[in-house]
Amino acid sequence: MQKSFYGFKACLVSLNSVVVLFFLFLVCGSHSSGHDGRIFSFKMHHRFSDPVQRWSETTGANLSSALEKGSIEYYVELADRDRLLRGRKLFESPQPLAFADGNSTLRISSLGFLHYTAVQLGTPGVKFMVALDTGSDLFWVPCDCSRCAPTEGTVYASDFELNIYNPRGSSSSKEVTCNNSLCAHRNGCVGTFSSCPYMVSYVSAETSTSGILVEDVLHLTTEDNHQEDVEAYITFGCGQVQSGSFLDVAAPNGLFGLGMEKISVPSILSSEGFTADSFSMCFGRDGSGRISFGDKGSPDQEETPFNLNPSHPTYNISVTEIRVGTTLIDVDFSALFDSGTSFTYLVEPTYNRLVESFHSQAQDRRSSMDSRIPFEYCYAMSPNANASLIPSMSLTMKGGSHFAVYDPTIVISTQSELVYCLAIVKSRELNIIGQNLMTGYRVIFDREKLVLGWKKFDCYDIEDHITSSVKPPGTKTVPPAVAVGVGNSSPPDSTKETWNSFQNSIARPLVHSHTWLTCFRFLIILLLLL
Repeated sequence: MQKSFYGFKACLVSLNSVVVLFFLFLVCGSHSSGHDGRIFSFKMHHRFSDPVQRWSETTGANLSSALEKGSIEYYVELADRDRLLRGRKLFESPQPLAFADGNSTLRISSLGFLHYTAVQLGTPGVKFMVALDTGSDLFWVPCDCSRCAPTEGTVYASDFELNIYNPRGSSSSKEVTCNNSLCAHRNGCVGTFSSCPYMVSYVSAETSTSGILVEDVLHLTTEDNHQEDVEAYITFGCGQVQSGSFLDVAAPNGLFGLGMEKISVPSILSSEGFTADSFSMCFGRDGSGRISFGDKGSPDQEETPFNLNPSHPTYNISVTEIRVGTTLIDVDFSALFDSGTSFTYLVEPTYNRLVESFHSQAQDRRSSMDSRIPFEYCYAMSPNANASLIPSMSLTMKGGSHFAVYDPTIVISTQSELVYCLAIVKSRELNIIGQNLMTGYRVIFDREKLVLGWKKFDCYDIEDHITSSVKPPGTKTVPPAVAVGVGNSSPPDSTKETWNSFQNSIARPLVHSHTWLTCFRFLIILLLLL
């Protein structure tokens, strides 16, 4: 808003016309109450019209009088002017950003079926392969480790480049002290200027990370033809102690929290003016994908509002109906939309109603239970298996938008047979829409409009992309489902509707409405004369 105002002010000054300013004062400043019924009107002229051209000649302000009306040059001049005016607004919105190594992401089966990407931190830049998690806020990497996942001698270490962050090895690294506004654990501080500690527990049993907060450069690039380098100082966790799933099957090289709290990277990028307050994640059906900061989606996407809990905002949405095959199930539950959870978790009674409906329509033989598999409903795949016979599934979200589930099952190779399982797990506490149900979509996390958007998408259909250097290992084993959402919390209640207050605000009368309408008309004329 400020940029537009000052740009317009500069245009007024450039006219250098005392008469114009005096007339503006007479029109906009002379009314005392606006109740006397006086109406002012002005004729509006096109900048290439005859009256404006005559005014141009008498004042010496040449407005392209040489251009013949209807000529190619005439319309080119108009188009250029339109682009200039639109550009004033467009330049206020920064370009979407990607990581320095590109925006490619990859689902890695040996590491919890989560989506990973490569990021660069520090000066000089050091690469980390981090899991992308919309269910938590803090970005952390292994650092000054007393207990971290091993970087050598493991199944995944031979396939990926893993690093340990060293604050002393980066010339741009800064310590975050306890007086910093992002320091949430001040009760653990020794003093005001001591290092700020952090500790985060996750849904997975005994999974946590702790250490201190640091600030350093995150290397990004603009997602346009120029691809300009951007160095954004962000606050993240120097993860000295990890536990649980972080030591083996999930995020051994760090977790990239994408939540709504102020400490998350999307929050920092938007608050510092690097991007719009929105980002997207695309989940390709082949396991590849992409992430883009500042992406606000497209006008034709489906949307549903977030259920915002002010004390702990998350990407929580409401589901009103589930379709399984030919059966419609009326439901009413909220769920966390969480890319950091491998599979989908539902509490009773929704879980039972869904799986029983699926089972009643499945045409294959149910397989015997295997304690290593976290799913209850698995079916033997016949030699002539037909995926079209597997019951389909879709969700209806609050507001009526539909979310078709493209891959509700997962194929697993056991010692005796090949089976497919309904990849939904019974939960005792939280409803979580995991990344497996996001497959096939470009998902928009619009934190400005407070909506979740989605559209069926080929993740590499937008523009040329930088191929990820991360290679999926050849493994058929299935680790336990990894829930990497924030722990010790229940789904937030839906916020109360604010329609009444909104109605009140738009119903308030505008002061001196006729006066300001008059001013607005006159300002349009001035714009045409610029």
